[in-house]
Amino acid sequence: MNKILIVDDEVEIAELISDVLSDEGFETETCFDGISALNAVKGNSDYSAIILDVMMPNMDGLTLCRSIRDSVSCPIIFVTAKSNTLDMVLGLEMGGDDYIMKPFVVEELVAKVKAHIRRDRRNENSKSSEVLSVGRLKLFKDSYEVTKGDEKIKLSTREFQILEYFMENVGKVLSKEDIFMHIWGSSYGDIGTVAVNIKNLRTKIDPDSLYIKTIWGYGYKLIAPSGDSNEV
Repeated sequence: MNKILIVDDEVEIAELISDVLSDEGFETETCFDGISALNAVKGNSDYSAIILDVMMPNMDGLTLCRSIRDSVSCPIIFVTAKSNTLDMVLGLEMGGDDYIMKPFVVEELVAKVKAHIRRDRRNENSKSSEVLSVGRLKLFKDSYEVTKGDEKIKLSTREFQILEYFMENVGKVLSKEDIFMHIWGSSYGDIGTVAVNIKNLRTKIDPDSLYIKTIWGYGYKLIAPSGDSNEV
């Protein structure tokens, strides 16, 4: 059974989310502050997804995400205040996979959880020992590792999946819609998360913009380093 960790200092909201997910057949665990959630993850990192409130006392959701991201590979979905888009951007940069803004419809959150778990399950089923290579970049599907030359590069789950999609489609222009549908497994959600994740990916693997090219008005494509004048 898929187990979901719910972290929110508002007890009523946490328990409501837990009840709805339980009705959908999920096993749930609730924590009402970041420190107890950190201890829960240390004791058991086998979660299918984590729902994480941003604003919490003692340890906020962003700090918690940064602390646990190396030990969990499951999707992390942030719950953030509608007026604070900076939290959303920071959350994705720290390894979050998606977000939902308060106030929200619980059914929308459940749909996001299901979509992320389906996507992760498909990734697990399609893993092989295949190694993808473009220029100095290598992506190892079975071990979820990426290297650039001799350097090992640490990516979040979504960054890895986007890079894998790029490397499987070298030279092909991929729209934001293509990427969102392929990675998130749905057309339902905020497509802006694509640009944030690609920005983070570029920072980690391509600071000189040699590999990931923006094709204005169309989308992005990955190439072996070259100097095409109509790409930036």
